Amino acid sequence: MNTTEIYLIAMAVVFTVPYLIWRLGNTQYFAPLVVIQIITGILLGPGILGDLFPAYYQFVFTPAVIQSLNGVAWWAVMLFVFIAGIELDLSQAWQHKKESGITAGLALCMPLVLGAGAAWVIQSGLLGSGWMGPLAAPWQFTMGVAMSCAVTALPILILLMERLEILRQPIGQRILRYASLDDIAIWGVLALILTDWDRVGKQVLFLLAFAALSYGLRKLMQKVPAQDRWYLALIWLIVCAFGADWCGLHFMVGAFLAGAVIESSWFDQDKMDLLRNHVLLVMMPVFFLSTGLRTNWDMGGATVFIAAALLLLASVSGKLLGVHMAGRILKWQAGEASLIGWLLQTKALIMIIFANVLLDKQIITSNTFTALLLMAVASTMLTTPVVAPMLGRLQHLLGKAQ
Repeated sequence: MNTTEIYLIAMAVVFTVPYLIWRLGNTQYFAPLVVIQIITGILLGPGILGDLFPAYYQFVFTPAVIQSLNGVAWWAVMLFVFIAGIELDLSQAWQHKKESGITAGLALCMPLVLGAGAAWVIQSGLLGSGWMGPLAAPWQFTMGVAMSCAVTALPILILLMERLEILRQPIGQRILRYASLDDIAIWGVLALILTDWDRVGKQVLFLLAFAALSYGLRKLMQKVPAQDRWYLALIWLIVCAFGADWCGLHFMVGAFLAGAVIESSWFDQDKMDLLRNHVLLVMMPVFFLSTGLRTNWDMGGATVFIAAALLLLASVSGKLLGVHMAGRILKWQAGEASLIGWLLQTKALIMIIFANVLLDKQIITSNTFTALLLMAVASTMLTTPVVAPMLGRLQHLLGKAQ
């Protein structure tokens, strides 16, 4: 078979296997399709499929096929992060700045602290060596792993709250405010981690050029016809992603920045929702597969699972502890902090994107990446089974706006 035919076989596997597992297994309650796609990517990776059926793995996932899949995956994740940046709305957070600042700050800081402790344990050698990337300083590894524990996956959170029928409720809008503030902090910390002192001149030049061009873009977007804004937005995305990658920050940081300076009100919201859903449906499964192909079990499955469990404990307990502290300060009602904390600990996509950047920059190794990926999947799968029963008991809180 030629490369095109093998590529199409790989694409057929990517789209068929997760769908059949999701539909026939009726996993929607605890694992939406996007989570099944992530799990399938792990199963199809070299550590599982490649180990069990090496001949099949080497036949399908040739270097040429992997390169082609990576090209689609890069564009998919750029679009996804770009849309997440566009949909970031901090106006509501500003209107409730005290409550939002306290909650978002504690919800970020506590898992960050516990995540740093987990990173220290992993880095100390208690679980063996081979966790820190060859180009990482110890503080970069610690901060990268810690921030992975603190991440909230805003796009997946929206998806889960929509299915739990609380997205449009006041409680849902509150949770979006908290997650939006943390989203800004997460990308800011990532930019700090990726600061390259050998290329700091380029990075400063990029940020200055970005600020100037952003001002011009915002003026231009308000003058052109609505249909032209979509084309200009995509060109802007590519330019920013290139500039960020050229200066050493990574193209995904550029993609988020490109979206963050664009107003969602410039676009038809229904079309924006449709675009996000189509990216998730048509392109992101390829990203999940390429992510799975990067997993590594060289440390041994048990060790990787122990590291993942430690990270999950730090992530969930830190998020719940932080939100409960905020609830005490703000005098929330009983059960309110638990409901919000469990929703905010959702990881999935954004953490996986975050971890991919850390792996690309050799701040973490494939072993750490695999542990983080397992933690993200477990975190997301816990959300609906824990939150759904709570909603039945806490109906009186759904209309609480702050």
